[in-house]
Amino acid sequence: MQRVFLLVIAYFGLAGLVIAQAEPPKVIRVLCYNIHYGQGMDGKYDLPRLAKVIRDARPDLVALQEVDVGVLRSGRLHEAQELGRLTGMAVRYGPTQHYQGGLYGNAVLSKLPIEDVLIQPLPYSESDATRTTYPRGAIAVKVRLPTGKFIQFISTHFQHNVAEDRVAEAKAISKLFAGEGNLPNILAGDMNAKPGSPPIEILEKHWSHAANQPFSPTAPSVTPTSRIDYIFYQASAGLRLLESEVIDEPMASDHRPVLAVFEIETR
Repeated sequence: MQRVFLLVIAYFGLAGLVIAQAEPPKVIRVLCYNIHYGQGMDGKYDLPRLAKVIRDARPDLVALQEVDVGVLRSGRLHEAQELGRLTGMAVRYGPTQHYQGGLYGNAVLSKLPIEDVLIQPLPYSESDATRTTYPRGAIAVKVRLPTGKFIQFISTHFQHNVAEDRVAEAKAISKLFAGEGNLPNILAGDMNAKPGSPPIEILEKHWSHAANQPFSPTAPSVTPTSRIDYIFYQASAGLRLLESEVIDEPMASDHRPVLAVFEIETR
């Protein structure tokens, strides 16, 4: 009887050991969202509505584009800070230009600890009599993963109406952030370029494309026809793509958000 009891103890002790060692996989959720400076397709400026879209996606990292701070059209709000408050996430803002008495640019929201931030201008063509262009840039944050390792998370927005600018911006982003000696990273943004176009082909030389197949369109949001919003990642970051989707949200912005879910390799 004593021997049976010891065998039972040994069995359950071993089972407990196995359970303790078999940790669930660590996962991070990444969202990319051009928020159209807070204005929805109904013409309303509604940050709580945008915040709900973000919260419902349960992201750990969010790349935002077209974010106003102190701009007349959006009520002089600090949209980055307000979205951080409404989502309960840390926020960093990367302005790219002055506009209507305030600033306009990109932002990052994060549940992961932020260790550093870089605001980086990108090449662009100046406006002239025939076209209006906008200065372009990227904001990159260094974040600590649950494994203790660091990655860089980048939010960017390429030029909308100058094809040569988009090519130059893709080259600049790749040189700045995907070069030898840089941190492994996740790149997310509104690239204003369709799959297979030169800017996307340039990016795909350095990053893997976190996209569902076939590519779901992201803009315009009500009846989307074009895929122009993306999440890219580097396998060297210790990430494995689990799933990706374009979220069916037609009203809060003129773009639909893109979500990618990664498993963090612990080896």
